[in-house]
Amino acid sequence: MCLHNLFSILCFVLAVSFGSVSAQKCGSSMSFTPSSTYDANRRLVLSTLASNVSSQNNRSYNVSVGEGAGRIYALGLCIPRTDPKVCSDCIRAASEGLIKNCPNQTDSFDWRGDKTLCFVRYSNNSFFKKIDLEPTVTIFSTARFLGNAPVEGNKTFAIYNRTWDALMDLMITRVGQYRYMSDISSQIGSYRIYTLMQCIPGISSEDCETCIRVSVHDYQSCCSEFIGGVVAKPVCFFRWDRDEYFGAFGNTQSLPPQESQATPLTDGKNNSTGVIVGICVSAAILIVLLALGLGIWKRRQSYKKMKPQTDDDMISPQSLQFDFATIEAATDKFSMNNKLGQGGFGEVYKGILPNETEVAVKQLSRNSGQGTQEFKNEVVIVAKLQHKNLVRLLGFCVERDEKILVYEFVPNKSLDYFLFDPKKKSQLNWKERYNIIGGITRGLLYLHQDSRLTIIHRDIKASNILLDADMNPKIADFGMARNFRVDQTEDNTGRVVGTFGYMPPEYVLRGQFSTKSDVYSFGVLVLEIVCGKKNSSFYHIDDSGGNLVTHVWRLWNNESLLDLIDPAIKESYDNNEVIRCIHIGMLCVQETPADRPAMSTIFQMLTNSSITLPMPRPPGFFFRNKPNSDPLNYGSNLGQSSSMSVPFSRDSESITRLTPR
Repeated sequence: MCLHNLFSILCFVLAVSFGSVSAQKCGSSMSFTPSSTYDANRRLVLSTLASNVSSQNNRSYNVSVGEGAGRIYALGLCIPRTDPKVCSDCIRAASEGLIKNCPNQTDSFDWRGDKTLCFVRYSNNSFFKKIDLEPTVTIFSTARFLGNAPVEGNKTFAIYNRTWDALMDLMITRVGQYRYMSDISSQIGSYRIYTLMQCIPGISSEDCETCIRVSVHDYQSCCSEFIGGVVAKPVCFFRWDRDEYFGAFGNTQSLPPQESQATPLTDGKNNSTGVIVGICVSAAILIVLLALGLGIWKRRQSYKKMKPQTDDDMISPQSLQFDFATIEAATDKFSMNNKLGQGGFGEVYKGILPNETEVAVKQLSRNSGQGTQEFKNEVVIVAKLQHKNLVRLLGFCVERDEKILVYEFVPNKSLDYFLFDPKKKSQLNWKERYNIIGGITRGLLYLHQDSRLTIIHRDIKASNILLDADMNPKIADFGMARNFRVDQTEDNTGRVVGTFGYMPPEYVLRGQFSTKSDVYSFGVLVLEIVCGKKNSSFYHIDDSGGNLVTHVWRLWNNESLLDLIDPAIKESYDNNEVIRCIHIGMLCVQETPADRPAMSTIFQMLTNSSITLPMPRPPGFFFRNKPNSDPLNYGSNLGQSSSMSVPFSRDSESITRLTPR
């Protein structure tokens, strides 16, 4: 339902040169029931919107979640090129404000600005490509132009008004093409005009221009004598002021005033000057665009020459190609002093690029029979993923016999480095562990549901969770990942890859994998985080065999779950949170995939303590007889999990294709 059928114009009056603004509007016609499916989906979407928007290159992200009456559509955006943290903080504040101030409205929005401008809107109907001109929130200053400039008088005021009109007309004709524009005028007495216009990306250029034009008219109708104002609508935002705001004017072009102050005012001169200014600016923009287009064309031509013709699917447009000499210099010729560790298909080194950026360089093994395929897989998949809880791919190198991936450098190594070390594990208190569980949840939720592709990681474990400077988790190592079609929920494989102890029974025994395979691995990892021990360390705990999963199941039945908690966190843990995490972990490792919750449900379970958790069923690989009846048996007497690749014959095999959502 269009918002303009629901609301009327709302006006606010603020002080002179107001800095931060919040043009928030809650729907008034339709509402939802608290604790309903729509409510749960709204909280889920808004709680993840900040990270999703800030991780996009264009700082814009839209999503829909749920079905039927519970379905919600949401959009978040910031000014293009906004610093990711500034954008994230703004989106988070807007989202939290909507949850707090719009407790049961099905369609609400907030244009919010302080260090930057951001926008959040959610609705029970799709609005991404619709032009909604109402409701309107108008904000204007209390200061009048002449009241603050008595010396400059009416002549300067007239010049100011004409310059204002010309600047608005010029920007309106351009904003539809770009959906965002900011510009300033030259000095007019003691003033300049700082103007910003932005539309949501889904609407057409014509609709964007219409919305902004109506917004400017709305301002002129109510507040033209005041210095500064905001007009916010569901699909566009307009603001002007005499001072800078939102950090939006660092690279804007200056628009000369409509008349030189030494020239007498006449309507004829004013109109001709406006035309000249418009022509000059338009010509300058055209020249810049032509130069930019030529540069892009040349870069693509040279890029095609560097690209191996037989590996067209290997290069992602979002990735960067490094030459081998740069990588070799960055790692000091792959010096052992720079070696960070050993991955599944190669070694990882720390490197420093010429611009002082620290990177992690993954050099795939030349002797790995799977190396080329795993390399293609990782580049194609990871280059398309942008989320704060995923390790970011910066580029790659294909030269000589080398296949190299260049990732962002994550300083605190991997989760297992702390979690399973008797001395270092004390550095992870319960608050940090709980935050790590939440971050992994958000990362997997993005992979399974919110990214352009549905990604199955297939090797979620502590060593593949890296920790940044603030101990926030980042999922890494996508060499075994698989992507699904939009309508696909599971697949089969003739080559089982992964790590024993983290793989669910349907995958080990039949080669079947789905998003629920990652859920199983996640459940094992959650239990490891709680107890501070490896899954495999429980293999010889008694003569019944098993692992951490079966051990926790026995503790569950004996109602002695607190025996599982790592002594290193006994002074810091929250009893309810720990028990809830163990409960969620047991739900994740249930034998039947259909019984395991989806990552979206797990996120709600973690963030909403009022949700009642169902009783778990027995986990996979739970046997009451002798150890040798366990189909895993972990393959050795080492008592530790190991990465493996097992081919086996079957009648048929499905093939997963790379298909965008």
